[in-house]
Amino acid sequence: MFWLHNELMTLMMSPDKTISAFPDGENFFKWIGTITGPKDTVYESLKFKLSFQFPNSYPYTAPTVKFITPCFHPNVDTSGNICLDILKDKWSALYDVRTILLSIQVLLADPNIDSPLNALAAAKWQKQEEYKKYVIDTYKEA
Repeated sequence: MFWLHNELMTLMMSPDKTISAFPDGENFFKWIGTITGPKDTVYESLKFKLSFQFPNSYPYTAPTVKFITPCFHPNVDTSGNICLDILKDKWSALYDVRTILLSIQVLLADPNIDSPLNALAAAKWQKQEEYKKYVIDTYKEA
């Protein structure tokens, strides 16, 4: 819990207003994070909520992170699961909640369409106008 307390303090003091995360109620191992879609992308100005579930072995084991807000994206499935290497096999105890949130923002702007969880989103990615319509149609601020 020491690690999470330090991370919470770091996030609270951060000048970056495009990301945030706080414990969800009394359970310090369950957090709600938010990210704002990156500038100059189809996600610009959209706000997404994510859930964080931290294992007892954190930071030596990655947390489970999922989108709560629907997110039409090649690397996010319809249940909110995220395909991001640092949340899987590339996890390091050097990563923290801030790193995860920033990495997800980067993923929104630059998906890995060669390894999609959402094949429809990957197929539409090349046609950004059509893609943006899908993003807006599926987006519901939670």
